[in-house]
Amino acid sequence: MAREAKEHCGLFGVFGCDDAVEKVYYGLYALQHRGEESAGIASTNGVELMCYRGMGLVGDIFSRTVLENLKAPAAIGHLRYSTVGSSNISNCQPIPFTYSRGKVAIAHNGQLVNAHRLRAEYEAHGAIFQTTTDTEIIVHLMARPSHAAHRAGMLSALSQLEGAYSLLLLSLQEMIGVRDPNGFRPLCLGEVDCGYVLASETCALDQIGARYIRDVAPGEAVFISKEGIRSETFCAKERVRPTQCIFELIYFSRPDSRVYGESVHRFRMALGRRLAQEHPVPSDIVVAVPEGGNSAALGYSHASGIPLDRGFIRNHYIGRTFIQPSQSRRARMAELKLNPVRAVVEGKRVVVVDDSIVRGTTARSRVRLLREAGAKEIHLRITCPPHRFPCYYGIDFQLKKELIAASYTLAEIREFLKVDTLGYLSVEGMLSCVATRPEHFCAACFTGSYPVPVEDLEREAEVKYAAERSRAAQP
Repeated sequence: MAREAKEHCGLFGVFGCDDAVEKVYYGLYALQHRGEESAGIASTNGVELMCYRGMGLVGDIFSRTVLENLKAPAAIGHLRYSTVGSSNISNCQPIPFTYSRGKVAIAHNGQLVNAHRLRAEYEAHGAIFQTTTDTEIIVHLMARPSHAAHRAGMLSALSQLEGAYSLLLLSLQEMIGVRDPNGFRPLCLGEVDCGYVLASETCALDQIGARYIRDVAPGEAVFISKEGIRSETFCAKERVRPTQCIFELIYFSRPDSRVYGESVHRFRMALGRRLAQEHPVPSDIVVAVPEGGNSAALGYSHASGIPLDRGFIRNHYIGRTFIQPSQSRRARMAELKLNPVRAVVEGKRVVVVDDSIVRGTTARSRVRLLREAGAKEIHLRITCPPHRFPCYYGIDFQLKKELIAASYTLAEIREFLKVDTLGYLSVEGMLSCVATRPEHFCAACFTGSYPVPVEDLEREAEVKYAAERSRAAQP
């Protein structure tokens, strides 16, 4: 119960515009919620490949001078939260590399479940790795001497990957967007007057005035060059089995985005309505935990007839609480981030709608704040089922013992949180809110049914986290 969930990563690329780098900069700004740890931009003018990366937020990393030095008609950008690999500058992306078939930069959102095995094989044959990310595996696969050409090498490399990967690659001649055969992580294609755009979410297209064309399909590689767009399915038809991450819709994505063809706002409103049906309770007001609970709280209010009010005020100058170095520091920062409105909650029976409880410490802190503000009763409603299983496809809760619902009963969680009642949405209720095909979504963190085998990855995660804690403890 030490940390809250980290988001994964954000991708944004533009090809064919004189101001491609500036557009990528603003696209990354729109996707900042997907990664506050580091950011980078790689660009090309057809002759050289340039790259600049740094730790922190987009606005702090890229000065006007840096953007001018990167100026080129094609660029890709990346925002990072680490799921595999420690947080340091060497692990920032895009990763530029030069090999026998030219210069390429690569940016990755997701997590490879066979990365450890592939890395061990390459190291056994003398390969030297510069980072601790699983993304670098793709570079080594592409560079195998048996591949006759850059494109053939890339497609062959993709066929050997297992797990979650949405990728952007930039060579001197083209930009490439890729989604794994399961489509775990989102990636969409857009168009501007001067060229084409690839992005993790449509809100970033809106930021630069791009028009949404379609999602990149699971198992598809989209090649964008001066000749236009070319698409290729890089795996056998039977390997394409869409199992898109439903937590993207519940938690990660911005409500003004369309992800997997779904309006995130409307999906979350539907979650709230279903939650009101499954867990009704006599109350005076409904309040949301910003920002993830806002749309769902509106849906809960509509379905229940209980008025919605603004029970929390968010301090927008406080960053993500889970990146703080200690539990006491994280708890304190969580309390600074949200402050209850006493005039709204005092003496009231309050339904609190939130998107998830992963480890529980932040939720407990917020409940305490509401009690101190005079709430008479607190009824916590969660818009997804209990997280009982780790995620190995790009979300940073990879240890089962850290998930509160994996170790405690509903009654014990309610007691830990100090709430009067606690209601999670059922798996069936959650999937019923999907507008498209619910069988095309991954719910492994709730059900334990993993669409891609994960073997002994929890044991591997235990070893990695122990090593990171040991390094952090050293003076």
